[in-house]
Amino acid sequence: MRKLGVIVNPVAGMGGRVGLKGSDGPDILRRARELGAHPQSPSRAVEALKVVSRLKDTIAVITYPAEMGEYECVEAGLRPTVIGYIRSTETTPQDTQKAAQEMAAENVDLILFAGGDGTARDICDAIGQKTTVLGIPTGVKIHSGVYAVTPKSAGEVAAMFLEGKLKATREAEVMDIDEDAFRNGVLTAKLYGYLLVPEEKRFVQSVKSGGVRAEAQSLHAIAADVIAGMNEGNYYIIGPGTTTRAIMERLGLKNTLLGVDVILNKELVANDASESQLLDLIQGKEAKIVVTVIGGQGHLFGRGNQQISPRVIRMVGKKNIIVIATKEKLISLSGRPLLVDTGDEELNQELTGYIRVTTGFRDYVMYRVGF
Repeated sequence: MRKLGVIVNPVAGMGGRVGLKGSDGPDILRRARELGAHPQSPSRAVEALKVVSRLKDTIAVITYPAEMGEYECVEAGLRPTVIGYIRSTETTPQDTQKAAQEMAAENVDLILFAGGDGTARDICDAIGQKTTVLGIPTGVKIHSGVYAVTPKSAGEVAAMFLEGKLKATREAEVMDIDEDAFRNGVLTAKLYGYLLVPEEKRFVQSVKSGGVRAEAQSLHAIAADVIAGMNEGNYYIIGPGTTTRAIMERLGLKNTLLGVDVILNKELVANDASESQLLDLIQGKEAKIVVTVIGGQGHLFGRGNQQISPRVIRMVGKKNIIVIATKEKLISLSGRPLLVDTGDEELNQELTGYIRVTTGFRDYVMYRVGF
């Protein structure tokens, strides 16, 4: 009987929708809770584990107590063996490290963990490449290549690996950034090591690409096209990234490179807005969302822009989503689809299909969206 280890970082991703750009450290967690943040990780872990539960009679599941895996496994219909000890509601990175070490000692075939880049670092520090692992993406910043593209995909890959349908593994990069610098608009990503993950290119994401640099002329052309199409009285929610920054620079407006800004009549009405601020601004109003593509990964939603939540997207409507990207960025995907991981599977499904991507002034391509 094959063994699955399950670890859930219950606080991963809490800072996303309230605009904190991460959840590492007790001070940030406290601030996130003060702003009304709610845990995202448990429900996303359950989504993955429900896929794995089809194997419940043929695998052994080992997990950590309470919110670090026990509750999620039970909700998904699994019957786990619980090991270790934690202080419930006060979990730490050290708990994640201990859990990984103890599961490796139990000779599990795969550790399925829910978290973000900080969680991947903790597991890398604890066990290195002793055990094959796979991440369920639940964090705000997910630059590492150890995560599946969505929670459901994580469950599919884990199930195939445990069934023996996937046997090959590969080394995947564990990346993380300086969150304090990130909140001040400075992105410095660092390679911390490698973990072994199942080899499955359809469902396991690539490390975020930082090597493709678009020509300034392309960015200016994209910005000119978006601005030319702006309607009076419409709110424009501008997602993070250097491609969207070109719009703000062309309008002469202050930009939050790694946050979400809002424009009305080509004037700035909100910098670094949270989900609740966005909902208040656009309630009953005409609005559009402008987002770009994460190079190398292809995500439109669910990576670094959780403020643009399912509620915000539904309020704006699919037809009012404007996607912009340089042709170089699309080429870097090597034909893989754009991805959506909003946390709402029904919405993910609604967003699939083909969408127009602005790649220059009056220059567009149709590109497939999946999840």
